[in-house]
Amino acid sequence: MSKKKKILLVIAGILILIQFIRPADNEFPENPTEALAAAIPVPPDVNNLLKTACNDCHSNHTDKMWYQNIQPIGWWLNHHIEEGKDELNFSVFNTYSVKRQAHKMEEITEMVENGEMPMDSYTWMHGDAKLNEEQKKMLISWAKAAQDSLEKQIPAKK
Repeated sequence: MSKKKKILLVIAGILILIQFIRPADNEFPENPTEALAAAIPVPPDVNNLLKTACNDCHSNHTDKMWYQNIQPIGWWLNHHIEEGKDELNFSVFNTYSVKRQAHKMEEITEMVENGEMPMDSYTWMHGDAKLNEEQKKMLISWAKAAQDSLEKQIPAKK
C-alpha cells in the first residue's frame, strides 16, 4: 500500500471517529420569568423576527439542522452558539442588570444597523433570517424604545 493511500485511510478513520464526539444540543429548560419578555414588552412581529433571525444563537433553544450532526461542522456551530449566548441570551435576559439590559438593546441596534447581525454565515443556510429593510427598521425601532425605557429605570449616580 502506498504512503499516500495510508495517509488517506488514516484521515478517513479520524473523520469517522470524530463523528462520535458530538457537542451537547442547545436545548435547556426555559424559565419564563428569566426570559426577554419578562423584562420588556416584545410585540408579536418582533418576537417572530427574533425567533427566525436570532434565537438559534442567542437563546437556550436552537432548531438543529441536519448538518450540525457532521463533525467538525457541529463543533464549529456549537462554538458560535456558545459565543452568541455568552454575548446575549434572550432566555435569561431578565437575569441581567437593568443597565446591562439597556446596553444589550443598544448593541442590538448597532449590530443590525451595521449589518453584522444576523451573521452572513447564518443567513447563507437560513435565508428567512436575512432581514429586509423594513424588518431591520422594526427591530431597531423596538430595540431603541426598549433601551430608552430601560435607561429610565437605572438609578442616577450620586
